[in-house]
Amino acid sequence: MTPLSDLITQGRGATPADLVLRGGRILDLVTGALLEGDVAICGDTIVGTCATYAARKVIDVTGLILVPGFIDTHLHIESSLVTPFEFDRCVAPRGVTTAICDPHEIANVIGTDGIRYFQQAADCTLMDIRVQLSSCVPSTQMETAGARIEAADLAPLKGHPKGIGLAEMMNYPGVLAADPGLMAKLDLFRGGHIDGHAPQLTGRDLNGYIAAGIRTEHEATTAAEAREKLQKGMRVLIREGSVSKDMAALAPLLTDITAPYMCLCTDDRNPLDIAEHGHLDYMIRSLIASGVTPLAAYRAASLSAAEAFGLKDRGLIAPGKRADIVVIDSLEGCNAQMVFCGGVQVTDAAFATRPGIPPVGRSSVKAPTVTARDFRTSGNREATDVIGIIPGKIITDHLHEVIPISDGDKRPDPARDLIKIAVIERHGRNGNIATGFVRGFGLQAGAIASTVCHDHHNIAVVGADYADMALAANRLGQIEGGFVVVRDGQVLAELALPVAGLMSLEPFEEVRDRLIALRAAARTLGVTLEEPFLQLAFLALPVIPALKITDRGLVDVIRFEIIG
Repeated sequence: MTPLSDLITQGRGATPADLVLRGGRILDLVTGALLEGDVAICGDTIVGTCATYAARKVIDVTGLILVPGFIDTHLHIESSLVTPFEFDRCVAPRGVTTAICDPHEIANVIGTDGIRYFQQAADCTLMDIRVQLSSCVPSTQMETAGARIEAADLAPLKGHPKGIGLAEMMNYPGVLAADPGLMAKLDLFRGGHIDGHAPQLTGRDLNGYIAAGIRTEHEATTAAEAREKLQKGMRVLIREGSVSKDMAALAPLLTDITAPYMCLCTDDRNPLDIAEHGHLDYMIRSLIASGVTPLAAYRAASLSAAEAFGLKDRGLIAPGKRADIVVIDSLEGCNAQMVFCGGVQVTDAAFATRPGIPPVGRSSVKAPTVTARDFRTSGNREATDVIGIIPGKIITDHLHEVIPISDGDKRPDPARDLIKIAVIERHGRNGNIATGFVRGFGLQAGAIASTVCHDHHNIAVVGADYADMALAANRLGQIEGGFVVVRDGQVLAELALPVAGLMSLEPFEEVRDRLIALRAAARTLGVTLEEPFLQLAFLALPVIPALKITDRGLVDVIRFEIIG
């Protein structure tokens, strides 16, 4: 830690600063002004602005604008499909200097060892990764996960220097019912930070949920929903992920008045979307283009986020703050020209200096070998519950269709966009297999399978052909998990995710290229969704309305019960 005397003398200009950024203008997120003058940095701390400084090193940023580093307030790094080290390398150059993550994806597979892996990785990355402690592993009692985490398991993990508090409390029905296990977790973090997750919750139920001490919410999908949550004291995190795209709906609510209480997050965003569009930089550009003021957009991206999560040492370019700085071309363009994380310039050389840690969660796919017959759906009622995909959302419709029974089986009907979906337990616990129907993929042939299957991360497979579904599911066991596209008995494309069946050991560029091939292969099956793989993953999450499927069967999330 830098001696205080060095910070003071360099801030006063009595001794040269370690580093000076000269010639740019600073966006002040308090007044909205663009300030002139040097930015002086001592170690990892900003010590001077709005003055001229001597320095050991000067970087010329003439004609550019300096803004505080961006803070992603809620995400699952596992959903980027790469390790924390590759995630760092992927998004830090775009200006993300702090990421507040919930490692509940890996925790659902290997338990607290997964959380410890993230805590260890966070000590090594250039960006500041903050690791929330996962609150709902598994998310409900209606699924089979690879692990179960109770309050007693979280207690030893609490107090880690990279921690903030308790991650998203997803089981909102359990909170409202005062489930003893959830109450123990909420009590453990009482008075501290607790993240929320309450899609479509309103009225007195929302009051009760917030009264439990829950402070943030990233599941609002309409301006009306977000407004009620703001009015009841929650900080609303605007989300724009690879599947959940809520930014356009919530943008009209983000103003100079509300910005101090609104933040930005990605939740789940993969390297292909980051390459094609961007990360928080994309959100900022898009918000400003939609009419949001630059002041409101940049506040939500940094200062408001820092305040919401108690990170008092960042969010402004000002003396005493952490030197997290993004040098951009323009406020509207938000194209990072250089980035500093804690005073360290983000470069390939800086990434090369990071220590590494061994991967965890290898050989985690322990699913039964399946055959085509395992995907038959028996029954004597043609009336059928169907999951209805809503593009750009992780909420679904609960549809009702008539599907004829032939030879004791309800078959896929691609002409009506009714294809079979199955979830296969893959943690070696019970070998459960549940089947159902889904509409919205547009798939006409073949199958798609994945071990990214929120939050229990069993195998999810959709298809029009049972033999192809079996091949796709079995192939996942051979490659330690990932994504597979199959047609006519042939694997068309695949991406291995051997770290807990969730993350690749390859560079993010390789993952991006594999995703391009997977997306192209999916389109040859007739798939019309822009992001079919993560869309598939969320069809198994039983805390998001309205109809989902787990290894135990179809789940009516509104009634919070298994219906078949």
